[in-house]
Amino acid sequence: MIVYATHAGGRYLPIEESLREQPEGKRAVYVNITNDCNCDCVFCLRSMKEMARESSLWIEQDPSVKEIIAELDRLPWEYVREVVCCGFGEPLIRLDTVLAVLRHVKEHHPEVATRVNTNGLGELEHGFEFAERFAGLLDTISISLNASNAERYLSLTRSKFGISSYEAMLTFAEHCKPYVPNVVLTVVEKVENEEEIARCRAICAERGLTLRVRVYEDS
Repeated sequence: MIVYATHAGGRYLPIEESLREQPEGKRAVYVNITNDCNCDCVFCLRSMKEMARESSLWIEQDPSVKEIIAELDRLPWEYVREVVCCGFGEPLIRLDTVLAVLRHVKEHHPEVATRVNTNGLGELEHGFEFAERFAGLLDTISISLNASNAERYLSLTRSKFGISSYEAMLTFAEHCKPYVPNVVLTVVEKVENEEEIARCRAICAERGLTLRVRVYEDS
């Protein structure tokens, strides 16, 4: 599924089904950019093979920009509050695709908010800074903080980039601040206890960032 809406119970619905279930009100729509990921998080549903085979979010191949835009253009935009670039993997692995999608939304529907959900390791992936490319295109970037220190972070994410991943992720968040109005870091409830979450809040406060505690999605 390339474009979908989320509903109670962790369900991912095509927009037609979403409107049948919830005929009124605006909603966020999600763009599934890729299955590929540079992490293998211990709490991620993609690590469960049965889930990966059965989930409607698992795509056989990465959609092209043309395919994504075709899906977006058929949306009933009067019901769209926000467009979120995400994926069953890490969307910023396909940086140019994400930028093309954001640009299309802002050119044709400037009143609609845009968001990217990411692990924040894009600069390690591509080898250069690119946050300035989000200027005028991206309203919110949600970055997975996951832990209060590099060792804990690596044990949870199993990032292919190793121990340097944690500081790179925080640096990326700071690079985004001048160009993206809302830079949000996240941790997952149940994965971390209250003490660890408190430490994460302190780290975000020191760097002028916002922390959000995400609801854990059970398999």
